Amino acid sequence: MAEFDVNILGCGSALPTTRHLATSQIINLRDKLYMIDCGEGTQVQMRRMRIKFSRLNHIFISHLHGDHCFGLPGLLSTLGMLGRNGELVIHGPKEIEDYMRPILAIFCKGLPYEVRFNPVDTYSHALVMEDRSLCVYSIPLKHRIPCCGYLFVEKQKEAHIIREMTDFYQVPIRMLQEIKRGADFITPEGEVVPNARLTRPAIPPKRYAYCSDTAFNPNIIPYIEGVDLLYHEATFAECDAPRAKETFHSTARQAAEIAKQAHVKKLVIGHYSARYEELSILKKEADEIYPGTILGSEGMVISLT
Repeated sequence: MAEFDVNILGCGSALPTTRHLATSQIINLRDKLYMIDCGEGTQVQMRRMRIKFSRLNHIFISHLHGDHCFGLPGLLSTLGMLGRNGELVIHGPKEIEDYMRPILAIFCKGLPYEVRFNPVDTYSHALVMEDRSLCVYSIPLKHRIPCCGYLFVEKQKEAHIIREMTDFYQVPIRMLQEIKRGADFITPEGEVVPNARLTRPAIPPKRYAYCSDTAFNPNIIPYIEGVDLLYHEATFAECDAPRAKETFHSTARQAAEIAKQAHVKKLVIGHYSARYEELSILKKEADEIYPGTILGSEGMVISLT
């Protein structure tokens, strides 16, 4: 079972190429799937990567440029043909519902499941979604249209019981759940056994930040400080920095600068411009600022360990 994996389905930018697919990712958190963006080709790539359609319940859209959302109509139709019956929630800028409702009415009549839209304020850092496994927050980005990234924060797991100690103190089975949650144990004689003697701390929760598309924007640093993995767009090389500024995108060097200032543990870059047939220049420029930068690629699976 995947503990916390990021699956990269596509990491190209707006212009289609044979080298990269349009943007989409899937987070697999202990077999619960969360999709980020849904460009063209997303569902085909899910097939290639053997990702189960049935485990997907939430889709997070960063903004309404086609390379981030044109795959939605086909995916929703396919889910209907597969017999899905549980609710699917699409989170994103409020305009996402305006875009999708007419398509659903024409091409997806009679879906066997409900599609619910959750509008996201792209200008604020706020809780977007919460379930038993994680919390998802918006990250305001700087793009030509309303756009936000997403921060996925795993919830703290319960502590691990030290079986030898609970047996020694004859802790009743019915109390183990409370002890996992932090309770001390009081023996029949009135002795207080500290929780730290009965448990080991759980592995610290993981955090993943997704930031695409955006111009260089140091304002996001407080929101992504110290994350286990940052995905940051790197559409251009430094030689095309004027074009990056004009189109509100980032260079690989700028992405690395954000990662360095935020003290993130790992950086992966993507959203490559179609002008680069060879990505080594982006890797080199990022590595000069943040050594060990990962070049994102289709089919890549990154585990947050």
